[in-house]
Amino acid sequence: MSETVRRSDDGESERSAVETTAHDADDSETPVSPPDPDGLPLLGNVHSIAADALEFYERRAAERGGVARYDVFGTESYLLTDPDAIRRVLVDEHDRYVKGEMPREQLGTLLGDGLFLAEGERWREQRTAMRSAFFRERVDAYGDAMVEHARGAAADWDDGEVVDVHETATEYAFSVLAESLLGDDVERERETVRAAAESITERFDMRRLASFLPEWIPTPANRRYRRRLDALREAIEDLVAERRAAGPAADPGAADDLLGTLVAAAELGALDDDELVDNAVTFLFAGHETSALGLSYTLHALATRPDFQERVRREVTAFDDDPSPAAVRDCPALTAAVNEALRLYPPVHSFFREPTEPVTLGGYRLPAGVAVTLSPWVVHRDGRWWADPETYRPERWLHGSSSGEVSLGDDTPGPAVGERPEYAYFPFGGGPRHCIGMRFARQELRLATATLLRRARLEAVDGELALRASANTRPAGPVRVRVHELVE
Repeated sequence: MSETVRRSDDGESERSAVETTAHDADDSETPVSPPDPDGLPLLGNVHSIAADALEFYERRAAERGGVARYDVFGTESYLLTDPDAIRRVLVDEHDRYVKGEMPREQLGTLLGDGLFLAEGERWREQRTAMRSAFFRERVDAYGDAMVEHARGAAADWDDGEVVDVHETATEYAFSVLAESLLGDDVERERETVRAAAESITERFDMRRLASFLPEWIPTPANRRYRRRLDALREAIEDLVAERRAAGPAADPGAADDLLGTLVAAAELGALDDDELVDNAVTFLFAGHETSALGLSYTLHALATRPDFQERVRREVTAFDDDPSPAAVRDCPALTAAVNEALRLYPPVHSFFREPTEPVTLGGYRLPAGVAVTLSPWVVHRDGRWWADPETYRPERWLHGSSSGEVSLGDDTPGPAVGERPEYAYFPFGGGPRHCIGMRFARQELRLATATLLRRARLEAVDGELALRASANTRPAGPVRVRVHELVE
């Protein structure tokens, strides 16, 4: 037995005995396979996942440890919740893993050969072609749109009204994305995007056994999904044609928005036309869905903590006007509020990888070609790393310094204050394939939260959120808060 010492979230020392570290286990000369999944014939563990995927992941990790096997219709899968093993997959040995067949089979029609699913040299070329759209100075330039649309959202609220902040956040995130990344013209396709997002959510709702079936099976949900996705792709093709007719930028770095960046990259041969559309769909769906969820959960969580909400409000009302991107980077309470919401309610509950060769993780031997599931949902709620893990405690991100109070995790995926593994917190993934839009999303969440809290006090209506696993971590119903207008 070895003993490790780590600080609690309040800074006090606490000791925990563990049999071995993940690193020592991985050095074992005789790694073994994880225990069998104990599922049903043919179905595997599908019935348990469909009943409650998030609860299944938590229970499986608690019963089986940091590397736990499960099966889906005979597909051999491994749930990875050991932070050191996660770091090896995403960072240290990332070249031994690909996204794999399972994500491609599930998401290939949706995302095609865009950045999310591309591999090898094609992935590197695409990321290089579009990374200029996410440089800090370019992201800072989107700040005005982020603030302006948040002002508009607050203006639609009436004093004392009960609002669904998920509905508000979804409309807000789409408007920001339309203006700052895809151009104003995409506004006319709002209904097409809304219908596609609705069908994507339905298609990947893990409570439905049909969501585990191939999309070519002509279920009503699959037919709607394909029809609406075709309409979305056609709309984007029209937008691309208009950009080309108007004359694209000379190079990706000179474009005004992401769509312009993609068109310029295609004109230079860095992307083909299919990849251009694939990436536009990727950013249109992932860009507004995940941001909308993050904002929904941040606002709801702050509504349940009126004391900390007031702490954030004092911080952001100290400015003469709505804060700028640079200003919110220096708001520790605001940053902590967002960080903690992303810990407790990570919009992406699972990331997937597939080893290209046999690997050893957590002392177990995994064969090549299996599905490896990395779950922020489980790791972020693990009591080994987080005291009182199912409680919203943004204070855990704050600590004092000679220059005043600061918050960790500004533009990095690092953990909160305390001695815990880096990958005990990874809402945006990690390593070379971390979310390219991480800086954009974090800025958007902070600017929107700051702008709204300068105008309204939020009161919780529903204390506990009911969540479900689809392509993202989604609320099972409205996310309701009561808004109280503040006198400026």
